[in-house]
Amino acid sequence: MKKVFINEAERILVVVRDITERKKLEQELQRLSFLDGLTGIANRRYFDEYLKKELKLSARSAAPLSMILCDIDYFKAYNDTYGHLAGDTCLINVANGLQSVLMRPTDIVARYGGEEFAVILPSTNEHGATVVAERLRTVVECLSIDHSGSLINQYVTISLGIATIYPKPDTPSTTLIEMADRALYQAKNAGRNQSKLIVFPR
Repeated sequence: MKKVFINEAERILVVVRDITERKKLEQELQRLSFLDGLTGIANRRYFDEYLKKELKLSARSAAPLSMILCDIDYFKAYNDTYGHLAGDTCLINVANGLQSVLMRPTDIVARYGGEEFAVILPSTNEHGATVVAERLRTVVECLSIDHSGSLINQYVTISLGIATIYPKPDTPSTTLIEMADRALYQAKNAGRNQSKLIVFPR
């Protein structure tokens, strides 16, 4: 707003700008910053923020919180056999398969890094998380993605580490992540294409 003079008379000039498009663009950029560029699912940044938020909510309501860490079995061998473009397609198909299992809006799957995916299941105990993990494992195997480089199956499979915690207000997110990582390590050592569970003692 500024003063202008028309025929020596003082007038007020008001300039109105429609910033709707700019706001839409800013919101879209914000949304994209939380998505993995290849698979279109949540990225590690979103996962980290979401996990911290859900830990606080679970602590406040004394509810369980579960996490599942998924790793594609022999993915390096897959890339070596079929090439990186096929590897990218495999990652996209696996991500879509994992996403299709999650029914509740509060459940999320994120690309955790490389060939690893992470699932967060709020208000879900160890039994519920184990059921979901088996569905995740089955849906990936049923995609029937050929994998001649696998030592355990003709198709692409995943190993899963399940962790369940009843968090306290000061429970760090690293606690649940480390538990899921240990469980994943156990699943791989036990032969892959399976899940293992660790429950944090109350």
